[in-house]
Amino acid sequence: MTTTDRKRSRHRVAIVAYDGVVPFDLSTPCEIFERSSTADGLPAYEVRVCGVTRDVRSSHFKMTTSFGLKELTRADTIVLPGVDDLSRPVSPALIKAVRAAAARGARIVSICTGAFVLAATGLLDGRKATTHWAGTTELARRFPRVNVDPAVLYVDEGSLLTSAGAAAGLDLCLHLVRKDLGAAAAAQTSRLSVMPLERAGGQAQFIVPQAPVTDATSLEPLLAWAQAHLSHALDTPTLARRAAMSVRTLHRHFVEQTGTTPGHWVTHARVRRSQVLLEKSRRSVEQIADDVGFGSATAFRVQFKRVVGTSPARYRASFRG
Repeated sequence: MTTTDRKRSRHRVAIVAYDGVVPFDLSTPCEIFERSSTADGLPAYEVRVCGVTRDVRSSHFKMTTSFGLKELTRADTIVLPGVDDLSRPVSPALIKAVRAAAARGARIVSICTGAFVLAATGLLDGRKATTHWAGTTELARRFPRVNVDPAVLYVDEGSLLTSAGAAAGLDLCLHLVRKDLGAAAAAQTSRLSVMPLERAGGQAQFIVPQAPVTDATSLEPLLAWAQAHLSHALDTPTLARRAAMSVRTLHRHFVEQTGTTPGHWVTHARVRRSQVLLEKSRRSVEQIADDVGFGSATAFRVQFKRVVGTSPARYRASFRG
């Protein structure tokens, strides 16, 4: 395959820039997708920042874009970053371009208040969506046909995906890398970006500990130990004993620090580890179920399908090698 052929085979990502764009939301998909590579080490995505107009102004800078909305006609994924002022009108040309891209099957993604831009296209009508917790009420008021979930980090509706604010955009972009390239590629991208592998979309987006986390109450040592011992019994009483806490106290700290319960965290950790084993090893589904601590292959298949959306066998067929 020639260099030109490899470039053409890359997944094309168009990140839209408009006046008032939030710089962090604009840079997040650039960072994640640019760092992602295929199993043979080649860049997996062709990333382009596309301006609604040639010159785009944010609250912190003015930028000149090299690409325009025409790029949306060939993009596989279109990302709509957050906007700093919700009263800004959405460009009719952008609405038309996004709707046309969706009609031909492109994946449309919004980060933070980019959900307001996406909702303005009408594509979210009748769909579930989220945005930054401070804007969920306004999103629901302006777009009553959108089913707004104010609690989650991100929502995956197949070809339409929305995220909450700030770090949730990183979570969503890594979720997309996992969907496209597999768990091992997502883990590698996470390491290159020097961030933990993404949290599950159903976790709470607004986590406020009652007090600063101290060495005595931080769950980091416990979580690291659990990751290394997924084949062990990791029920809540066992974790509580390991952490030298009561079950009630452990549950409270889990919700405060991770946004989810101990049981849900363990299930997701086991499924994520199983994804890597399905991709990288020749072990059977039954053996992997035992490796990661599920009581049976049946329980493993049920939880894997719930978290990933497909069966272990189909996942392996898609991503192994």
